[in-house]
Amino acid sequence: MERLRGAIKDYAWGSAVAIPKMFDLPPSRGPVAEIWLGTHPLGPAELADGIVYNPEGKPAEQNLLDYIDRDPEGCLGATLSRVGSSLPYLLKLIAPDQPLSLQVHPSRAQARRRFDDEEAAGVDIADPERNYLDRNHKPELLLAVTKFEAIAGFRAPRRVMEVVGGLPCTIADTLLTFLADDMSPVGMRACFEYLLSDETRPSVEEIDELVQGCRERLRTGTSPSARADRIVNHLAAYYPGDPGIVASLLLNPVTLQPGEALFVPAGTVHAYLAGTGVEIMANSDNVLRAGLTSKRIDVPELLATVDYTAAPPIRIAPEHVSEVTRTYYAPVDDFELSVTELMDWTTKRPLPGRGPRILLALSGAIEVSTKEQGITLNLGEAAFVRADEGNLQVQGVGTLIQADIP
Repeated sequence: MERLRGAIKDYAWGSAVAIPKMFDLPPSRGPVAEIWLGTHPLGPAELADGIVYNPEGKPAEQNLLDYIDRDPEGCLGATLSRVGSSLPYLLKLIAPDQPLSLQVHPSRAQARRRFDDEEAAGVDIADPERNYLDRNHKPELLLAVTKFEAIAGFRAPRRVMEVVGGLPCTIADTLLTFLADDMSPVGMRACFEYLLSDETRPSVEEIDELVQGCRERLRTGTSPSARADRIVNHLAAYYPGDPGIVASLLLNPVTLQPGEALFVPAGTVHAYLAGTGVEIMANSDNVLRAGLTSKRIDVPELLATVDYTAAPPIRIAPEHVSEVTRTYYAPVDDFELSVTELMDWTTKRPLPGRGPRILLALSGAIEVSTKEQGITLNLGEAAFVRADEGNLQVQGVGTLIQADIP
């Protein structure tokens, strides 16, 4: 087992308080949006005790990607043949203090094809005009640590008409016309394309008119969805004039209580709004943005990626695999996530799971042991477990997160 230090991401939308507070630390001087625990080249975790020496004989930190690369068979075991020489998953802590961009992730086939296209075109990996940073898809599962708010996937067209209906503005009239003509995914695409395309996107004044209409419905208690209107006003406070504000009316609102999980497959338009969570995803950073961002939006690429089929948000109920462990099984072969709640220092319990694992102590103090060694993970500490270390046992008082491979 190797102790890990996660890679900190200071994106502007992150909270300076939430993640430090989780670990009983004072607020950060800047945003702590995410902490990455994995092998993604844009932020591999460091080995906390893994000091190596560079060619000049000076000590240098060692990251998890390099560590696995030196012994992929021992680290990855039987999964090596299907996952390659790095972890297929990326484990994160995420703490948005303001809404993230409205976004979608590509399928694996699309990511491979379009990454190779950009490579062949000579687009530098650091170029802000680049869409694809790797060849992988990015399905993801979010486990709420605190109450967590999001929007994800398209509402039923009939419900969109109810939510938009009665708003006295040009945008609402246009959306209603599209859906009256076609209440299939084709009609939903027409609505989405109208909001985003350069040729048709509403003006700032038209968007402000819709926001005012939502605000007035809330004031008078006449809203068909007070929740949707509150989201519109929340987004408008951060991204005034952005068409993503309007797009939120097309999407399902999601509230997760602590312990509840949301799965986001390829093609699902979504945005995380507020809260703190544990996120696990395929080992990728491919994001196509639709709005609520200052970053590049490639509208044609985005529209070709989105699944316009109306569907409720995919909530993953855990399966209790032992008295103390519950596992969230997502419908992908890249990852699974388990939570173990311990209340007893006197009894060792087997920890279900297999292959290369990352462990994170979300609270308390937990001793993790193999046949060869044992370490104690205190609040906020993480470790990598090699595949060849075999079965694990745990004891202690606290909550342990485990990422592993199905």
